[in-house]
Amino acid sequence: MRQPYRTSFAYSSGRPPSRWFTFGGLSYLLFIVFMLWKCLWLNHLLAIPNMATDRYDVMVNLGALLILGGLTMWLPSRWRPLVLFVMNLLLTFLLYADLVYFRYFQDFITIPVLQQTGQVGELGGSIAALLSWKDLYFFLDWLLLLPLCIREMRAIRRTSYLNSRASLHFHKPSWGLRFLRRSAAGLVSLAVGGMLLFYPIHHATTTWAKGLFDGNWWSASLYNITGIYGFHGYDIARYAEDHWLNNKRLSEDQVHQIEVWFEEHQDQLAGPKATFGKYKGSNVIMVQVEALENIVIGNKLNGQEITPHLNQLLKESLYFNRFYHQTGQGRTSDADFSVQSSLHPLPAGSVFTRYPKHQYDVLPTILKENHYTTGAYHAYEAGFWNRNIVYHEFNYDSFMSKKDYAMDDPLGWSLSDASFFRQSLERMKKEQAPFYSFMITLSSHHPYTMPKQLHKLSVDPYEGTIFGNYLQAVHYADEAIGSFIEELKESGLWDQSIFILYGDHDNSIPDKEPVEALLGQPISDLKMRETKQQVPLIIHLPDGAEAGTYDRVGGQMDVAPTILHWLGIDASKMHFMGSHLQNEQAPLVVLRDGSFTNGNITYLPSPDGIVENGTCYDVNTEDILSAAACSPLQQKASSELQISDWLITYNYLEIIAKK
Repeated sequence: MRQPYRTSFAYSSGRPPSRWFTFGGLSYLLFIVFMLWKCLWLNHLLAIPNMATDRYDVMVNLGALLILGGLTMWLPSRWRPLVLFVMNLLLTFLLYADLVYFRYFQDFITIPVLQQTGQVGELGGSIAALLSWKDLYFFLDWLLLLPLCIREMRAIRRTSYLNSRASLHFHKPSWGLRFLRRSAAGLVSLAVGGMLLFYPIHHATTTWAKGLFDGNWWSASLYNITGIYGFHGYDIARYAEDHWLNNKRLSEDQVHQIEVWFEEHQDQLAGPKATFGKYKGSNVIMVQVEALENIVIGNKLNGQEITPHLNQLLKESLYFNRFYHQTGQGRTSDADFSVQSSLHPLPAGSVFTRYPKHQYDVLPTILKENHYTTGAYHAYEAGFWNRNIVYHEFNYDSFMSKKDYAMDDPLGWSLSDASFFRQSLERMKKEQAPFYSFMITLSSHHPYTMPKQLHKLSVDPYEGTIFGNYLQAVHYADEAIGSFIEELKESGLWDQSIFILYGDHDNSIPDKEPVEALLGQPISDLKMRETKQQVPLIIHLPDGAEAGTYDRVGGQMDVAPTILHWLGIDASKMHFMGSHLQNEQAPLVVLRDGSFTNGNITYLPSPDGIVENGTCYDVNTEDILSAAACSPLQQKASSELQISDWLITYNYLEIIAKK
């Protein structure tokens, strides 16, 4: 008599073995263990100061993974290993993308950032410079899981085939009973995961991190509480509420708060009465220089000036040596936005991509209304940072992008700064005066690699390092700017124009030792932070008046009201948050992460978002002050950020225009 087929599973007991104790169950356990380790390794590599305790890190990350893994329990056991492996791949890629993004932007990827994923391919060179061999640890588990998964899937298919032909002498549990078992296992995983995830979050947000979700200015603060996957879950929910489920509108009280804030701020928009309208009708040429930090201005390496042409320009210009970039995740686009609109960027993503069609009081629109010809110049793709749409909304008469330039001298990301300035000036000469020209350079963009023939500095001992490359790139950009200024003088435009030059953001190089070498002395962590936040602002007036170094603190939001004052355009009715850089009132420069300075004290927020856990410094002595010393200004800074976010997010200017 022919014997029935026998499989690798012996059914001598009269019923099949539970698949939970095969790789279907093991894959779940391995998924949890490996992904938890990756979360903790990410936390180690990020090394964000003042994070929550390791116990909370484990709890929130384990909870999130139990929830995600628990979702697979509803699947038949034969599919669980494959699904968990694919989930491992996707979550690992997300986690690693967060790490690389944080290294450059000091922030995490959010939904608004993902809307700009077209830019990732353009960042190839920069991304390569942000990788480390230690990153390979994130992917080592795949060497074990992939062959195990393949083996298990083959075994499952073989067993299913044999079982279909075998004469099995037992009653197989019904589909309904099997589904109930999977459901029970899934519910247990979800319940335990939910408790592990939400208990630490609830405890933190009702005690030491109370109000964090209402007043968060920095994604790292949320990550500190939620863990990486909890953060992304919250980000998705927040985005869905804002864009898909949001029926919220500004309340009458919020509208009133905005109105009162700008009314009380009007006095800070005014400059000295003697200079109001002094340069009415002058052209305005504004240059935003990529990654130009203030540390290079006036400093030398190996006896060589890093920026000799800018140093020469300082002798006949206003130089603000304590000028802060106020950018967030949008970096270059944030600098552009804050300078043009005198508003803060958003806490997540870029205004250019999130709210490009909302209404703002911006320089090109204001100047066009005052009979200026307006043009933007940037030798890159018009769609990058959504500029083609934004610049149309800003009412620029023209936007000269990459397609409009002859690529006669390619360098780095696009066209060399030298050719960029030369070709832009050719167009500028044809513009009807007065004109406003806004220019964005590229040659000094991260990762700062340039052909050897353009290396004109001796950067020992930093030759071949990213810092050495940065100095070479800045030196090249300085030379291109010097040539541009000479061409402006030869064309006769120099004496007819207000010339403004500033850095857009820091260079994303965290190393302290090279900075100390340039300064010739050791520096504190506070001084290093200020170095990364300060960019130069140089303004040359048509007659070379008011030249000198100004030690007053300022920020990118202060540019618009200052320029309009000299042109004789009243900014008091504009929704500007900056101040005139020569205003007599005490300044307050607020940054996107909630830190601020008035020139005498500096406040650095804690990642947990609690005011009392932040640090208040005396700028001159660097002594730590009591929290009370910063508390009034901290409330003012928080209010400023909130008002700015309301104005942008809810399109406040459109609301009042309809009244």
